[in-house]
Amino acid sequence: MISTTHDIRQQFPFIVEHKNAIYFDNAATTQKPQIVLESIQNYYKRVNSNIHRGVHSFSIQATEQYEEARNTIAKFINASKPSEIVFTSGTTHSINLLAECLFNTYFHENDEIILSVLEHHSNILPWQNRGKKNKVKLQFATINENFQIDVQHLKSLVNEKTKLIAISHVSNTLGSINNIEEIILFAHTYGIPVLIDAAQSIAHLPIDVQKLDVDFLVFSGHKIYAPTGIGLLYAKEKYHEYMVPLSSGGGTIIDVDLYNTQFANVPLRLEAGTPNIEGVIGLKAAIDFINKNGGIHQFYLWEEELRKYLYQQLNENFSDLIIYTTPQTPSVSVISFNVKNEHPYDVGTLLNNYGIAVRTGHHCTQPLMKYLKIQGTIRVSLAVYNTFEEIDKFIIALNKSIKMLS
Repeated sequence: MISTTHDIRQQFPFIVEHKNAIYFDNAATTQKPQIVLESIQNYYKRVNSNIHRGVHSFSIQATEQYEEARNTIAKFINASKPSEIVFTSGTTHSINLLAECLFNTYFHENDEIILSVLEHHSNILPWQNRGKKNKVKLQFATINENFQIDVQHLKSLVNEKTKLIAISHVSNTLGSINNIEEIILFAHTYGIPVLIDAAQSIAHLPIDVQKLDVDFLVFSGHKIYAPTGIGLLYAKEKYHEYMVPLSSGGGTIIDVDLYNTQFANVPLRLEAGTPNIEGVIGLKAAIDFINKNGGIHQFYLWEEELRKYLYQQLNENFSDLIIYTTPQTPSVSVISFNVKNEHPYDVGTLLNNYGIAVRTGHHCTQPLMKYLKIQGTIRVSLAVYNTFEEIDKFIIALNKSIKMLS
């Protein structure tokens, strides 16, 4: 059972510090629990040293903590081996790293990649930019009436030229949960690997990469109560042969002479230079925090109660809203909406005057905005430390904001 909301909130210094603020921008970044802040401070106070190459005790301790974190994270997503976890600076870096590797070793001219219209720019630009240069074509699945990727349309795009499907688990703009299980199963019947962008699902849904049988998966630590600047690329071991270094240098090698280099195995060959050691340690602490407070499924159950309550309150109190999900949409605790005839930026600015932080704009999903024929949305995204009382205050503030605009 999850700890009480009060106990959870007390573990977040930001929440304690800003007692009168309401933070509803968790899809952009989550707040950090005390255990994460302490883990970073403890590393610098007691261990601070570089990893993997030192023989002194501090370097050994730092290396042990770094690799222990890799083990913890591998267990959290149920990777078969810790070596399938490559540390990066976040989701964007992870997808660019994978794209660079695959365009160097895997794709050929006239190959095709399937994405969807609701992808974050970070899962479009890396493929788009390299695809143009290498004459690899992008195909885009549309969305259905529940604002999920239309699986049947995606299936219709598959042909003998399809070499990768790269899609999001959860829409960062709409909160809708996509049917990745069916997509992965279908793709594998044609021998097509699948990349899952889990940036928005990792903090809400249990993820088992072996059960999903997914080939690649990425996420950012700052979306799951960890520091910024840390993330990972999960790569199934069978694809490690395609993973050539994007950056090369210290820590990536077995042997170097003046003219040739023998690179280490994955993951080390992809983690050049001094990594974000404190970020990795902070990510482990964030996962420890989740496990100590009931686990990710318990977090989801609480957030789902909040989401349903928020959806109900929006529908009951306002007649001039357009909500971009439905009651039938499988979703995480993210709701995107617009006030008719009002710009989302104006609504968000007025809500800020009441101490309420929401996100407005296109949310780095401009193709989705164009598909929906809108400029942007107002996005409310909830986390485990949010409450029903905060939602009530939000509803009052939203009502006042709309009246001011009208």
